[in-house]
Amino acid sequence: MEIQPYLPDQANEIADLFHASVHAIDPAIYSLEQQEAWAPSPPDYTVWKDRLEGQQPYVAMVDGQIVGFIELEADGFIDCFYTHPDFQRQGIASKLYTYILNVANRQGIDQLSVQASLTALPFFVQRGFTIVRKNELYRHGVTLINYDLVKPLSSDQ
Repeated sequence: MEIQPYLPDQANEIADLFHASVHAIDPAIYSLEQQEAWAPSPPDYTVWKDRLEGQQPYVAMVDGQIVGFIELEADGFIDCFYTHPDFQRQGIASKLYTYILNVANRQGIDQLSVQASLTALPFFVQRGFTIVRKNELYRHGVTLINYDLVKPLSSDQ
């Protein structure tokens, strides 16, 4: 696996990965209606292209295929962080997280923060993030639950 900066010609593949990842969640965790509110079908490629141009995510590649991506803002906020459903539980997310942790330390960021879904919550808690609060978001008339988490950084992380 290789991690590289985002390239503009990757926008559609990233949008498709996001959509597939959300729609692969067990409906017992997020219902099909919640999944569709979170990641509408089909993806809006124009919106994604504009978003990714501004966010400049880091992209995980395996044999020329995008298998995951993560966004780190200048203030330490981790925005989108997704792994392709066919590559989950293979260490992709852990490697992407380690990568941005190193970037954050190099940039002198003193804290990471994230809004984690129910499915991502254990990943972040296992890495030392603390839950600040539970959120109820409303998208397209549907309620979604996520959590605000933070993790202070030090020079030895």
